[in-house]
Amino acid sequence: MSSPLKLTTPRIIPVLDHAFRPASLVNRAFRTEVERCGAAVPVRIALEQADGSTFRFDTKIFPNDHPAAAGNFLFLERFLKFLLWSRGGYRIFFDGPPELHAQLQRHYTESATGKFDAEIMGGRIYEKPFEIILTKDVPAARESTAPLGRHLDGCRIGFDLGGSDRKVAAVIDGKAVFSEEVVWNPVPQHDPQWHFDQINDSLKRAAAHLPRVDGIGGSSAGVYVNNRVKVASLFRGVSPELFQSRVKDIFLELAKAWGGIPFEVANDGEVTALAGSMSLNKNAVFGLAFGTSTAAGYVTPDGNITTWLNELAFAPVDYNPNAPVDEWSGDYGCGVQYFSQQCVGRLLAPAGIELDSKLPLPEKLKEVQKLMDKGDERARKIYQTIGTYLGYAMAHYADFYKIEHVLILGRVTSGPGADIILKGAREVLDLEFPDLSKQIQFHVPDEKEKRHGQAIAAASLPNIR
Repeated sequence: MSSPLKLTTPRIIPVLDHAFRPASLVNRAFRTEVERCGAAVPVRIALEQADGSTFRFDTKIFPNDHPAAAGNFLFLERFLKFLLWSRGGYRIFFDGPPELHAQLQRHYTESATGKFDAEIMGGRIYEKPFEIILTKDVPAARESTAPLGRHLDGCRIGFDLGGSDRKVAAVIDGKAVFSEEVVWNPVPQHDPQWHFDQINDSLKRAAAHLPRVDGIGGSSAGVYVNNRVKVASLFRGVSPELFQSRVKDIFLELAKAWGGIPFEVANDGEVTALAGSMSLNKNAVFGLAFGTSTAAGYVTPDGNITTWLNELAFAPVDYNPNAPVDEWSGDYGCGVQYFSQQCVGRLLAPAGIELDSKLPLPEKLKEVQKLMDKGDERARKIYQTIGTYLGYAMAHYADFYKIEHVLILGRVTSGPGADIILKGAREVLDLEFPDLSKQIQFHVPDEKEKRHGQAIAAASLPNIR
């Protein structure tokens, strides 16, 4: 399959993925050529959320009679997909060529990947019909930010729910007095009561180390609004009916079980960024967790969070149409296939590492980490490849986020592989994006911070006063 866009070959090619065509380079080349053509067509876009928050973006495309105009639709579709999963919204206002508006409408109503985006954004997250409106009257930006967490007083429990393990910590006045990590496998479980019991068991274990429990805060993969579950991969095995009747309010149910004490749940990416901001005492922090999936979060230069989704597991970073496909959305080149255990799993064969195909991804990762500890060159190439991916992806993310500090964590970054990943990312930024390289600092938490940081940040979410 070929692409109507000009796919730029990176100057640093991932050692195990010669077909990688970074979104950052493709977009840069497209914008440069559009400006050079001398007849650029402006396109204005706004995304609206259910609470009225609105995000504005302007771009330009080729005039319809230009030889490169065949790439206009794909450029806009990939651009919009990144906006949807980074910002969120159920209504798109579009001021551009009517024929491209019609193509986008067909994409969101007829194509499998477009229908996935429209259903998740409209039906699941914002619970309103998804629509894309052709208009000259594009609304102005209306964004709100709010402080997140940083409450350290009292006796608190913090938990973090991942796809392969769940962590919990008991915290007194900001200091962890107990922490525990339990391996679990929530994704295929059909009964939400199983999830409830497992989470509650961890909370009880932490409570045993506290004189009392003043508040509970948690981080979990997915989208949460007012402590209600909108979308979460942890519950993918649950039927739609049970999701509606039981999963959506599972954390409200847990809060009730704990006597109605302050109870707050946030996306794990947001809490990752918060943990980094608290640890570094810095703002403009972008957090990226390489776990079962990819979690991202952002703390603004003012130290606040936004209503943005930051669900970058679904955001495209590779524009090669033959790039690996996300098993959930069915789309190609999405972040989850580049910054997670899934990435490690798919790079095993190119690296020449043979493992039992029945091994779950966390076990495959452990085997790669064992090889890395022994200095195995095949394992090193996996981390080098991820590092190259990261460098180009950070340039893409920086087009949409003001980033000064990047916090990298998650199981994939444990051990010596983390240094190789960051070295590879830095090489890309130094060579291809030197101005950005001067602006961004990478950080990897130490082992203590990895064990306690996320849970302590989660514990800080509720205000118990």
